[in-house]
Amino acid sequence: MRQLLFLAALACSAAFAKPVHEHVLGAGQHSTDPGAARDLVRLVAEPAGVPLALAASVGAVDNIHRLASEPGARLAFVQADIYDALLAQARAGNPGAQSLAKRLRVFTPLFDEELHFVVRADSPLRFVHEIAGQHLNVGPMGGGAAFTATRVYARMFGRELPLADASFQSDEEALARLTGDRSIDVVVVVGGQPTPLLADMTAQARQSIRLLAVDPQAPEMRALAGSYAEAAIRHESYPDWLAQDVPALAVRTLLMTRDYRTPAIRTQLAALAHAMCAEVERLHAWGHPKWKEADFGTPAQQPEWRYYTPARDMLAHCQAER
Repeated sequence: MRQLLFLAALACSAAFAKPVHEHVLGAGQHSTDPGAARDLVRLVAEPAGVPLALAASVGAVDNIHRLASEPGARLAFVQADIYDALLAQARAGNPGAQSLAKRLRVFTPLFDEELHFVVRADSPLRFVHEIAGQHLNVGPMGGGAAFTATRVYARMFGRELPLADASFQSDEEALARLTGDRSIDVVVVVGGQPTPLLADMTAQARQSIRLLAVDPQAPEMRALAGSYAEAAIRHESYPDWLAQDVPALAVRTLLMTRDYRTPAIRTQLAALAHAMCAEVERLHAWGHPKWKEADFGTPAQQPEWRYYTPARDMLAHCQAER
C-alpha cells in the first residue's frame, strides 16, 4: 500500500506545471501545511526580501519527489514519517530511495499535526485500535494523510490496510458518505488542530459524528512508539463539538529543502532561517495557531536525519538572539 502511494505521487507530480521561480510546496487541502506555507511567505520571506512563492501541491508525498528535482523548489512541508520511511527504504538498498535521500535535507522541524479518526455518532467503535476490518477513508493518493493513515494501520495490526477496506476521497466527500450512505466507517483527517473542516461544521454535522480516542495501554499502540507522539485533541480547539479533550496521535511536520551547494542559494536559505528566528513572534501572533509550537531553537537531533547545515547553524543561535 505505501509503495503504491509513493508511485501514485510520481504520477500526480507530472500533472502540475513546473514553476521556475523560487517556491515552497505546501501540502494537502486540510492539513496545516498550506496555511503555514502562506504564513512563511507572507510573514517571514517577504518582509526579509527573500524571494519565495507558494506553489500548488497534491500533498506531502508529492512534495518529497518534487523538491528533489523541480526547478525553483526551495522548501517543502513533509511529515516526518514520510521522511523516515524514505530513509528506511534507502537503508534497505532501494536505489530510488537512496537517490532521493541523498538530495534531501531537513531545514528545521516545525510542529505536530494531529490524527483525527472520525466516526458516526452511533458507531460501536470507541478507540483507534478497534478500526481493523472497517472501511477507512485515508485521503487522496499522493497526500501525506493517506501515507500516515496507512502506515499507522500497518504498524498497529502488522499488515497493510486492504485495498478493499480503503478509499481515497477528499475529506469532504468522505464525511458526506460517512453519515449519508454509510459506506465509509472511519474518516482519517490529518491536520493541526483546529482544522477548519472540523471547526466550521454545522450544528447538525457536529451531532452526527465524533472522534475515536487513543488508548495508550492497548497493545497495538506500542508499535507506534517513536514515530507518532501521544497528543490530545483539545476541547478548546473544537468547543462546539468536543465536550472534553480526546487522547490522540500526532505526526511531526518538517520543513525540508534540497542539499543546495550553490553559494547564492545557500546564502538565500540562510537568510530565510535568520528571518524565521527574527520573526517568530510575528508568526505566533498572526500565523496559524500551530506556529506557537515552533520556537526554532536547536532541534532535538534525530540521528538518522540529515540537516541542511546553513539553516541548522543559523537556527542554533535562535534562542540566544531573542
